Amino acid sequence: MSQSLEALRRQIDAIDDQLLELLNSRMQIVKEVGRLKKAQNTVIYRPEREKQILERLQQKTAGLLNRQALEAIFLEIFAASRTLELPEKVAYLGPEGSFTHALAESRFGAMSEYFPLPTIATVFEAVQTGKARFGVVPIENNQEGVVGETMDSLERFELKIVAEAAQPIHFCLASTADSIRTIRKLYSKDIAFRQCRSFMAKYLADQEVEIVPVNSTSEAARLALQEGAQTAALCSVVAAKLYKLPVLFENVEDADNNITRFLILAKDFVNQKGPEDKTTILAKLPDTPGSLAGFLQDFYTRGINLTKIESRPIRGNRGFAAWFYIEFEGHRDDASVQELFSLYADRLIWLGSYAKML
Repeated sequence: MSQSLEALRRQIDAIDDQLLELLNSRMQIVKEVGRLKKAQNTVIYRPEREKQILERLQQKTAGLLNRQALEAIFLEIFAASRTLELPEKVAYLGPEGSFTHALAESRFGAMSEYFPLPTIATVFEAVQTGKARFGVVPIENNQEGVVGETMDSLERFELKIVAEAAQPIHFCLASTADSIRTIRKLYSKDIAFRQCRSFMAKYLADQEVEIVPVNSTSEAARLALQEGAQTAALCSVVAAKLYKLPVLFENVEDADNNITRFLILAKDFVNQKGPEDKTTILAKLPDTPGSLAGFLQDFYTRGINLTKIESRPIRGNRGFAAWFYIEFEGHRDDASVQELFSLYADRLIWLGSYAKML
């Protein structure tokens, strides 16, 4: 005979009690780790250590938890652990309720102090001047491409990349309207309109809806709430919840694999070498025939796998000279990478070596 619902709930309650006890035991050890780190003046945030823990647990799991669920649970535990060790000051590309905000909180927890800033450059400036310990900015979207302002700021400021992280981007249609048929004005950021064309064509094309671009999807949610039932926003679920705006439709983006990659930045930060690392550099090569080809050949002969190369214009230059943003597998301390830096000592700027994306 199957157990009653009440009996199953009692079993869940008992397991929850055990989980709480174990989590508190973990936090006691975390508190001691934080004390030792403070005494040794070492950093709290260690993404390479978090990756090692997740990979170890993923190899052990044989239950119903898949990789995504396991990561979601333990990233929350890591964030809570860090805030117990030392709450951090974190600057991010705002406003509050943005996708960058959601990513920042997933890594640094609810107890850290957050500063939403209006531009990517101001996030860099906040970290550079010590107003914030870490900065979180987008670097690329798999539908829209790279974020030029982030790449340019990496060249302009003296910060290091300490981690990368990916966030699925999902838009919702939020409004106080009872029906989508009554909506007459739609607010959102221009990129959201581009990424939700199919939904808009299917559900809004046969009614007169004014499309109004604004600076952010969070601002769109605020305006939709303020203006009432004939107004809606294409925004994140986080932004809709922030402004208590009802969600009419979720996941209205055209691509179900819409993902943005973010960088976590800090000043004077060096990651320890891990099992799977990635390095980012800037290369300022001579404007001569074959200089780029020879440079890339040096990666090949040393077995270094390039994962990204983007050219950026040199500001103020009369012609079309460029520098290069480059990502590749490996750590700065690897012998092959050290050889490369020796060959191009005056041409490369090291931006960080860090654990490959979780």
